[in-house]
Amino acid sequence: MFKNLSDELKQYLVITGNYWAFTLTDGALRMLVVLYFHQLGYDALQVAFLFLFYEFFGVVTNLFGGWLGTRLGLNRTMNIGLLMQVVALAMLALPNGYLTIAWVMLAQALSGIAKDLNKMSAKSAIKLFVKDDQQGQLYKWVAILTGSKNTLKGIGFFLGGLLLTLIGFQSAMILMASVLMLVFIASLLLLKADLGKIERKVKFKELFSKSEAINRLSLARMFLFASRDVWFVVALPVYLSETYGWNSWTVGGLIALWVIVYGGIQSIAPYFTGKRSGKLPDGRSATLWAFALIFTPLLVMFSLSFANWLVVLCLFIFGALFAINSSLHSYLIVSYAQREGVSLDIGFYYMANAMGRLIGTLLSGWVFVNYGLSACLIVSSSLIVLAMLFSLKLPQEQFK
Repeated sequence: MFKNLSDELKQYLVITGNYWAFTLTDGALRMLVVLYFHQLGYDALQVAFLFLFYEFFGVVTNLFGGWLGTRLGLNRTMNIGLLMQVVALAMLALPNGYLTIAWVMLAQALSGIAKDLNKMSAKSAIKLFVKDDQQGQLYKWVAILTGSKNTLKGIGFFLGGLLLTLIGFQSAMILMASVLMLVFIASLLLLKADLGKIERKVKFKELFSKSEAINRLSLARMFLFASRDVWFVVALPVYLSETYGWNSWTVGGLIALWVIVYGGIQSIAPYFTGKRSGKLPDGRSATLWAFALIFTPLLVMFSLSFANWLVVLCLFIFGALFAINSSLHSYLIVSYAQREGVSLDIGFYYMANAMGRLIGTLLSGWVFVNYGLSACLIVSSSLIVLAMLFSLKLPQEQFK
């Protein structure tokens, strides 16, 4: 069956498989680090700092990773990311005595570089497989890749809580590193060489987008993801553990289910944004969907005073609307990006994405420790307002 597929679809499937495998370990690793070090006595702000280099080097990697993709090829940048994740997992498999804050931050730095090399390579490669006049197909493939990735990240969260409960932190690291090494070997054998490589030398100034649309979309993306991570990454798991007394299994399970549903909605986002009427989303769509999201963090905040089930319901309402916003953005950047050197435009955009995660992660720890989860949610709504404002002047013509 695989032999009968087109070369483009074969490469898309290989890249998606790599992305899936990496995402599974990335989600599990994040949940393992949050829960394990909280068990060791770290407060929310200290846990947030463990991810400081992870997010910071994600910013750097997305900026220079696009250039690296044009020089080495997207196949090589993807494989480098896989191998670096194996190294990061192996570093965290050491006994507790060696897991100092500095060592964990260094391992997280490698993991952050690996994650964004992998993501940039996967998202950039899709542009090369779809013709410019097939924007509907492009949106569909981007939505499937993005949504399935986040579904697997949710499974990874669940897996992280499960592995911590069943086999412990170090054994989980060894298991994940071993599986990912097999994926790395398979990728070396199957992924097409020189994908996305260009012959001319790329100047340093080309690392920064010259497109007003991409610049605005990147700023909107930065504030959008900061609005999620300001309460989701650190504050929420710690809150559920401290306030409700939930164990690792329960916390990991809820967050996993949230991300799985979130990813599923991302995959079918085209059906919510106009595909059924033959339309493709544009800047006006990004503005309207951001506006719809603004009030959902406040719903979560008000639900904290009531029953647990209402909190969970409001979390899923936020997740559904956030998923549509995220998928819509992911399509727009791939559509806006130039075909030659596509990784430069997409790398710049995901640099802003990583900057948003960095801002959100640090705020999540600091605001939660000093003011609580409700304050995190108010900050979240404010950041979504900024994302909406930067979406206002995005191109509003429909793509054909």
